[in-house]
Amino acid sequence: MNPLAANPFTVMTLIAGPAVLTNASSVLALGTSNRFARAIDRARALSTQLEAETSEADPLTPMRVRQLYRLEARALHLLHALRAFYLALGSFAAASLISLIGASLATSEHHIIFRVSLGLAVVTGIVGVGGLVFGCSLLVEETRLAMRNITEEADLIRTRYGRYLEASPDAGKTG
Repeated sequence: MNPLAANPFTVMTLIAGPAVLTNASSVLALGTSNRFARAIDRARALSTQLEAETSEADPLTPMRVRQLYRLEARALHLLHALRAFYLALGSFAAASLISLIGASLATSEHHIIFRVSLGLAVVTGIVGVGGLVFGCSLLVEETRLAMRNITEEADLIRTRYGRYLEASPDAGKTG
């Protein structure tokens, strides 16, 4: 018996999985684009501060230079993550289309084309999942670099203004 005739939701299942993953890829790409723009804006602001005539005499210059290098690395991680998410997005869209075509051929006599479409759908789905996993791992590394910059700035503030924190009833509390 034909599995498609026995369960009419089979075709929808073949399409729904890649469609949900396509949506996830789109959301990740949008969020990553925003993070990329923010990193670029912050790098430009730091560059402007470093290009000021007084920057060599400023004791914050070494910290700003370190942060600028981290921002460059963050931007590169985000750019690579965007590429991975776009690859995943295209792969999941292709997997959906190929699955739909393959499902329409399941009852025909074109068994070779059906098997080829099945194989292509699986391969494009695997490429999509790989793109998501790789992109997410790059976002984790980018977040780690962002936290290094925040920690460095917080340490500076604690060093400079720690006397005010000690007098505060909320000193040492986070969150």
